Amino acid sequence: MNKLGFARKEKVQQFMAVTGASEKVAIQTMKTHDWHLEGALEAFYNEGNAKVVQEKNRWELLFNKYKDPKADMIMADGISNLCNDLQVEPQDIVMLVLSWHFQAETICEFSKQEFVGGVQSLEIDSLEKFKKKIPFLRSELKDEDTFREIYNFAFDWAKEKGQKSLALETAIGLWQLFFAEMQWPLVEHWCQFLEDRNMKVISRDVWLQLLEFAKTVDSTLSNYDAEGAWPCLLDEFVEYLIEKGHCAKKSDE
Repeated sequence: MNKLGFARKEKVQQFMAVTGASEKVAIQTMKTHDWHLEGALEAFYNEGNAKVVQEKNRWELLFNKYKDPKADMIMADGISNLCNDLQVEPQDIVMLVLSWHFQAETICEFSKQEFVGGVQSLEIDSLEKFKKKIPFLRSELKDEDTFREIYNFAFDWAKEKGQKSLALETAIGLWQLFFAEMQWPLVEHWCQFLEDRNMKVISRDVWLQLLEFAKTVDSTLSNYDAEGAWPCLLDEFVEYLIEKGHCAKKSDE
């Protein structure tokens, strides 16, 4: 649009504002109708585009139902209201899966772009369709690759803005959600170990490697390799379990 003159740019913007059409569609339609706005608008609707606009309006109406009155965002209160309407708890892991689909940057927030883009990709344009999508969102955790993607996503999503690490309290809450799905029997031991050590934050490396540890190391540690490339914190966790009598230390061969 940079190549257009001021008057034509203004007409394109008016066309987009009225129809909700993309810039490309707006320019093409205006060109076809010799830059006459009224003629271009009439043609746009006559060509069956009204349905597209109505659908866009439904997505925006859904967003507006939960948006914060003081910002063009869905904040914590709006998410709580959405959860009530969907009949799920705010701490339900399905809301984390939803945030992953929306590519949300921050916990307890959805920008308009994130929300509208997300519901479009999920083919949701009503609350009823939203409710029907919940079982699908929950089922995605059963796929190992998808589970890993959502787990990796959660670190940046949940950490405070400007921080490189994740607060321990937040990490523990997320681990309890994720590892309940995996049924990892050592999750409570792990969380207690971190609290006993007065840990305050969790690094990205520890976050990522813990999932690998939970997937590959037997709960009795029978296949734990002390020479493996685990973060020091996980090696210390193994020693902690041995000291607590959770498992026997392997004798030297």
